[in-house]
Amino acid sequence: MTITEKILAAHANRERVLPGEIVNAKIDLVLAHEVTTPPAIAMLEKLGIRDVFDPQKIVVTPDHFVPNKDIPSAELAKRLRNWARETGIQNYYELGRHGICHALLPEQGHVLPGMIVVGADSHSCTYGALGAFSTGIGSTDLAAVLATGELWFKVPASFKVRFEGSLPFGVFSKDLVLELIRRIDGDGANYQALEFTGSTLRELSVEARLTITNMAVEAGAKSGIMAVDAKTAEYVRARTPQPFEIIFSDADAFYTREEVIDVSPLEPLVAVPPLPSLARPARELSEVTIDQAYIGSCTNGRIEDLRIAASVLKGREIAPGVRALIVPATTTVWKQALEEKLFDTFCHAGCVISPPTCGACLGGFMGVLAENEVCISSTNRNFPGRMGHPKSRIYLASPATVAASALTGRISDPRDFLQ
Repeated sequence: MTITEKILAAHANRERVLPGEIVNAKIDLVLAHEVTTPPAIAMLEKLGIRDVFDPQKIVVTPDHFVPNKDIPSAELAKRLRNWARETGIQNYYELGRHGICHALLPEQGHVLPGMIVVGADSHSCTYGALGAFSTGIGSTDLAAVLATGELWFKVPASFKVRFEGSLPFGVFSKDLVLELIRRIDGDGANYQALEFTGSTLRELSVEARLTITNMAVEAGAKSGIMAVDAKTAEYVRARTPQPFEIIFSDADAFYTREEVIDVSPLEPLVAVPPLPSLARPARELSEVTIDQAYIGSCTNGRIEDLRIAASVLKGREIAPGVRALIVPATTTVWKQALEEKLFDTFCHAGCVISPPTCGACLGGFMGVLAENEVCISSTNRNFPGRMGHPKSRIYLASPATVAASALTGRISDPRDFLQ
């Protein structure tokens, strides 16, 4: 069996599972935020269910519209806050120690290898970088999980992706996942488990790997997952004393497809609107002028991403007419960037620094786009209207490419600025 099949079998109390089978599995960890959780709470209350299956296995953080931008978002956050208090959930991260959920949970040691993690958010596939089976669910399934601690799954077939070779100068993990999605298209891995492997991954930090699994869903995947190595184990053990089991795919495991990507010829990529699958070299898009550059999100708002952006911006200034936003993914990242004086670099360059929030990634606030405005962003989706007006345009890229473009006012190759 593959890693994914082994995890599902263990949690369904089965010796073996096969792709396509329906299993009922016990859930180790549930993510809840203020957008999709209130509808689930309402469903449970309608059924007279006031308790949750295990308060210790639920992590709650308001992140999409925080700090609250208006009365409706304040009511959502209040609903979440009161529910967490009433149900005895201790893992509730209020403003000042909160963060974007998919950055916060790994950072705070909640995700362990071998777990099944579900969250009512499509990018819950992020946690697979730590060797967990993790996937997004809707509010109805969230209600079921909160009440029972179990959920049914159709066992996904596994699709192996091998990244081989050393990353060229100026190429980052965001470029790798954009290259993969370009090759297989936005539905190339529909309801499959993307299992990432290869020599390139061994070079990447855990934070860089989280970027790759975060965007598995943009290829239609049910989940993304990576085998645990020494870097992963060290990352997890530094954050929690909880024991965990490391699971590997069998040598004779079946994969529906295998894609091998030699990274050595890759260059910085940019996904042009309206799809993440439409990636092109940054150097081919130099005529595209921008109004906004956005660095943040659950994809690329971690400390490593901010360091990369700062290395491009240091000693330079944002182009006239460009708005550049820096959005640290969590309070911990925000504090670390402050201590490392990255904020000095950003401020001197002319950037705006935001508190942790999903913000403009989903058109929430802190950088929403007007009609016909163009944004280059380190986020994960560039669908029409994703960051604001339906007639705005979003280009996706690595933090380095976003930062370089902010300096010139047009899409630019970061290799011209990296040292």
